[in-house]
Amino acid sequence: MIALSVNLNKIALIRNSREGNYPDVVAHGRICLDAGAQGLTVHPRPDQRHIRPNDVRDLAELCRSREGAEFNVEGNPFAEPLGDYPGLLPLVLKALPDQCTLVPDSNDQLTSDHGFDLRRDGARLEPLIAQLKDANIRVSLFMDPDLEQIGLAKDVGADRIELYTGPYAEAVARQGDEVESIFATHCAAAEHARQLGLGVNAGHDLNLINLPRYRTLPGLQEVSIGHALTVDAISMGLDNAVTAYLNCLSGN
Repeated sequence: MIALSVNLNKIALIRNSREGNYPDVVAHGRICLDAGAQGLTVHPRPDQRHIRPNDVRDLAELCRSREGAEFNVEGNPFAEPLGDYPGLLPLVLKALPDQCTLVPDSNDQLTSDHGFDLRRDGARLEPLIAQLKDANIRVSLFMDPDLEQIGLAKDVGADRIELYTGPYAEAVARQGDEVESIFATHCAAAEHARQLGLGVNAGHDLNLINLPRYRTLPGLQEVSIGHALTVDAISMGLDNAVTAYLNCLSGN
C-alpha cells in the first residue's frame, strides 16, 4: 500500500492571509486523518509564510493521538533561525515527528524545485542525519532521479529518498513526448534506491491526472501531496478529495 501524507501548507497559507486561526490547520489535519490519510506533512520555512512552529508542535500531538498516523516535517536543515523560527533541527527534535525530509530550498524560493547535490552538501548533512536518527526519526532526502546522487544518499545515512516529481508532472500537463523517458528515469532511480536498501517516497505537483501512472513506480512507499489536493478540495470537499487520492493510489 502506498501511503498518502497530506501536506497542509496551503491551508496554513490561507489562514495567514487574515488575523486569527481560520482555517484551523489542526482541524483540517484531523479531517484528512478521519478520511483515511495515513499521515500529514508540513514544510515550515523561516519566513513562516504558511506553517508556523506552533503548527508543527500541535500537529505532532495530533498524529501521536492517532494510532498509525505518521507526521512528516520537511525543510532545509541549513536555514538560519529567524524570529521565533528556531531552525529546522531544533524544531524537529522538539516535535519528534516520525519522519524528517531534508530539502535544499533557499529562503527566497517559491517552492522546492531540485534535489540535493550531495557531492557538495553530503559532509554537512551526515552529522545532522545522524542526530535525527539518534532521536528515532526516519530521515528522507529530497533527490533528483540521479543514480550517483542516490548512492551518496545511502552513504550519508539517509533511510529514504523523496524523488522530486516536478518535471514529470510538468511533462504530463503539457502532454510532452518526454513523459516516457522521465518516468523511466524515475523507475531506474527507484530500483537503484531499493537495491541500496533505501525506501522511496515521492512528491511535488502530483495530482489526480498524473498520479495513476506514477503510483506504479517500483517500491513506492509514500507520496506527499498538498497543492493539488487543496485545490481539488475546493470543489470536492476536503474529505472527498482525500478519498479520491486514496482511491487513485490503490488503483480504484
